[in-house]
Amino acid sequence: METLFIAVGALVLYLIAYNTYGKWLARKIFKLDPDALVPSVALNDDKDYVPTKKSIIFGHHFTSIAGTGPIVGPAVAVIWGWVPALLWVLFGSILIGAVHDFGSLVVSMRNRGQTVGDIAGRVLTKRTRLLFLLILFMALTIVLAIFGLVIAAVFKQYPASIFPCLVQIPLAVFIGVYLHRRGMNILIPSLIALVVMYVTVFYGNVGFLGSFNTSLAEWSVMTWVIVLLLYSYVASVLPVWTLLQPRDYINSLQLLSALALVVIGLLVAGLIGGAPVTPGAGRPALEIAAPAFRWAPEGAPWIFPFLFITIACGAISGFHCLVSSGTSSKQIKCETDAQFVGYGSMLTEGFLAVLVILACVAGLGLGIAGADGNIALGTAAYELRYATWGGANSLGAKVGAFVEGSANFLKALGVSPAFAIALMGVFVASFAATTLDTACRLQRYVVQELASTFVKKDGSAAFNPFVWLTNKHGATIFAVILATFIAAMPGGEGKPAGTGGLILWPLFGATNQLLAGLAFLVITFWMWRRRLPVWFIAIPMVFMLILPGVAMSIQIFAGENSFLAAGNWLLVGIGLATLALQIWMIAEALIAWPKAKGVLEEQLEPLSSSGFSAEGGRSC
Repeated sequence: METLFIAVGALVLYLIAYNTYGKWLARKIFKLDPDALVPSVALNDDKDYVPTKKSIIFGHHFTSIAGTGPIVGPAVAVIWGWVPALLWVLFGSILIGAVHDFGSLVVSMRNRGQTVGDIAGRVLTKRTRLLFLLILFMALTIVLAIFGLVIAAVFKQYPASIFPCLVQIPLAVFIGVYLHRRGMNILIPSLIALVVMYVTVFYGNVGFLGSFNTSLAEWSVMTWVIVLLLYSYVASVLPVWTLLQPRDYINSLQLLSALALVVIGLLVAGLIGGAPVTPGAGRPALEIAAPAFRWAPEGAPWIFPFLFITIACGAISGFHCLVSSGTSSKQIKCETDAQFVGYGSMLTEGFLAVLVILACVAGLGLGIAGADGNIALGTAAYELRYATWGGANSLGAKVGAFVEGSANFLKALGVSPAFAIALMGVFVASFAATTLDTACRLQRYVVQELASTFVKKDGSAAFNPFVWLTNKHGATIFAVILATFIAAMPGGEGKPAGTGGLILWPLFGATNQLLAGLAFLVITFWMWRRRLPVWFIAIPMVFMLILPGVAMSIQIFAGENSFLAAGNWLLVGIGLATLALQIWMIAEALIAWPKAKGVLEEQLEPLSSSGFSAEGGRSC
């Protein structure tokens, strides 16, 4: 019952937070106005700026920010015990993560849908724009390289997930084009697409689909990475309504329905126990098999500060500011939708992270197969996955702990083991894929903005090589080629291409959290210049600037496992460059702070009301 109480308690806490703290931010601080003119309406270009219903944007936003982050991070962090992981997810997502996402979305909407990087150049100093964009560029390069490898690994580990993920693409294009021309509601065709996907999951291990999935699972990791990044290129340059929006909406239905099944399975397992592990056996009780605290697991780094960067997306993630200001702010058609999209999506992701924790510390205990084929229950099952840091830190163990644990919840409902495992594999791969194509579009924006710095306003080039990067196709091709090159690095002598890219994973958490701190810095300055309260932003900002910086410094310099001691000069170089850019940006902010209060930054040209709807001028 303890597991059941935690799940229900977390859900209630999130609902309370949304209707209290979230509403306070929306009404008293950001003062969202349903009559305000928004960029999606005034700058509607039918490509990037597209007024969209909040339910569809929620689907895009939630699936884009989530990815595998709230799955992988908590699935590793429970090695330090379930209590620290749970507390950081709950309070981090409510007080830090959701505020970060919401603030980034609102500030971008109030600045013509500009990215946080561009806004930094006006609310801080002009130099900080370039500094911030360089940090974004490095962070997104890591995301593109790693998430392509993650999806490839999931496909090879769970072949039944391949076709259900691939079939989403033509379904999404058909729905996007059809609805754009007819102007119909997206719900019904998306539900039909959802049913199609569930059917392909059910038959994913048999007949033609089974043979198809098995044959594609034999592709090499790098073949999959190239295919996935080519898809990301196409998704990045197409109008958002063609593929990105409908695919993310379909995915959100699939992901939320799978989450609902997991929750129902958890309820059933909590009340009557899990599925019998052998025919005729009793139903094992759902109990937390992990220790509450585990301060020094074998081979693990220190719990502080590494717990806080291991769980990134489930509590606070800098990548979210890129989604908020890069795509979602250009699609919000009513200012008051921002609370539901920005604050609500992060709380939903936090609840997902809570379920991941419970799947790994309690769901695993319902029974998993050991290396000898015997079924391990309770604490023995937890120890199979979390005996040492080396075992828990591998990609297969990260994904497998959640897939096996959550599948046990589904099996408590009477779902077949094969279907349960396949559905959870699709769940993980779909999340990663939505992050991949959104990250590619965001990287395209960043490359174009960086390139425009070196191109004169009249179109002539200060440095000719950068001109082609201001074009969306040139910028996207550059982003894809660079990510492919990094992903293709061999992990060492005698190791195949595609193994080296995963060495960047240790940098992902720290870089991600540093980015969140810098986004907080931009939001704080924007509010400070308008004499708005900043304490609730400034406290998380200081925390997210110091803690990831300390963690990255330890990773680079401290101990025999540091990047420096291992002679891993790529990670040393990227880590030092990121720290240097962060320190420089903070220094710029400290110099500008005393003079900024009440002094508005250089204002953009006001939005034109010509794009407003004819019904009284309201877009809501």
